[in-house]
Amino acid sequence: MSSEDREAQEDELLALASIYDGDEFRKAESVQGGETRIYLDLPQNFKIFVSGNSNECLQNSGFEYTICFLPPLVLNFELPPDYPSSSPPSFTLSGKWLSPTQLSALCKHLDNLWEEHRGSVVLFAWMQFLKEETLGYLNIVSPFELKMGSQKKVQRRTAQASANTELDFGGAAGPDVDQEDVVDERAVQDVESLSSLIQEILDFDQAQQIKCFNSKLFLCNICFCEKLGSECMYFLECRHVYCKACLKDYFEIQIRDGQVQCLNCPEPKCPSVATPGQVKELVEAELFARYDRLLLQSTLDLMADVVYCPRPCCQLPVMQEPGCTMGICSSCNFAFCTLCRLTYHGVSPCKVTAEKLIDLRNEYLQADEANKRFLEQRYGKRVIQKALEEMESKEWLEKNSKSCPCCGTPIEKLDGCNKMTCTGCMQYFCWICMGSLSRANPYRHFTDPASPCFNRLFHAVDVNGDIWEDEVED
Repeated sequence: MSSEDREAQEDELLALASIYDGDEFRKAESVQGGETRIYLDLPQNFKIFVSGNSNECLQNSGFEYTICFLPPLVLNFELPPDYPSSSPPSFTLSGKWLSPTQLSALCKHLDNLWEEHRGSVVLFAWMQFLKEETLGYLNIVSPFELKMGSQKKVQRRTAQASANTELDFGGAAGPDVDQEDVVDERAVQDVESLSSLIQEILDFDQAQQIKCFNSKLFLCNICFCEKLGSECMYFLECRHVYCKACLKDYFEIQIRDGQVQCLNCPEPKCPSVATPGQVKELVEAELFARYDRLLLQSTLDLMADVVYCPRPCCQLPVMQEPGCTMGICSSCNFAFCTLCRLTYHGVSPCKVTAEKLIDLRNEYLQADEANKRFLEQRYGKRVIQKALEEMESKEWLEKNSKSCPCCGTPIEKLDGCNKMTCTGCMQYFCWICMGSLSRANPYRHFTDPASPCFNRLFHAVDVNGDIWEDEVED
């Protein structure tokens, strides 16, 4: 190796190390060479998709994904002793999302760039081309279809062979790249399958988005402080950003109050909700366990086919079979009616307590025809009819009778004076003040000037003289 070549190589490697960070450029330790990772800048709303007629049987065939980042192209190179004076760097170019034929087109263009720069260092020109012109050179636009290429025909592509072989994969021929049979041995699509490729792209895109988020400054609209993204969290649906300290306090208050369904974005009228993973990241384990339990319970409460075991010592959720009113608890094996929550009673109507008769009557009177038939089938038509009759009787008695002050028997007053006799216990009482009267002289209550009902024996009663005289004599 001449001293000029050695000096040029050392200067080039040193320059690359100063331009790129450790993730983009790494110098090899044992040989004159290294590895560069080329991260492409994608247009906004760049989409990738897998066609539905893919050769692989994929669950996500025919779906589209919007991404911001693609995995890098990797250029591994080794500098020969006579570089750059005579020979080009030997290299391999690998990528996950480009087919072997597309990678071969890039390898050929790198050879052409060497021919243009023969005698001068070329690595920086290669890296700039791969970063800035790859998409345009291969005519890659959104949406971009992911494909797995085959390497059935591999041809060694040296600089000399490239110069003598006309295979233009760029420009207008770009869309036909995948139709070429010849694949450069230096082009490597290092991915196992199309399904694994999709997962790797999505994982890489998510990781890069998190990395970019963590490095930016954001204003928290709760404490109004600017903080790095690494100290913040955003809601996935609306992308509103708040600092983790404020969200932690907010989540803890809501969970302690049992409002696990209300962990919404603090932005007014924003419907976005925090994911369980975000809640777990911020709150302590004990509080998250409470959140998880309440969230499960509230979710089960919204499911029409889930009921709870009525035993106070159990209360576990039980799945209800469609069209069946029997539930069997998997924990305590208690068989119960899912309607009345009592022991299962087969085809017999549900038992109705006296307290529930009022609610049953009101529910029946307000129900439509379909619900009325359901209630009749559930409780029995006779039970409902009885409830209606009893409630009508009760309403009539409340309107037209008074209860005996001694035994409570309902008494209806049709005619006569205000001295009443209970038909149940034969107690005398006053119809006006409902006070009990003396059995020896019940009329004293009406003739005693100190009595509140003095001279009111026939108060509010339509009487004639004959009736008054008969009642006085009595």
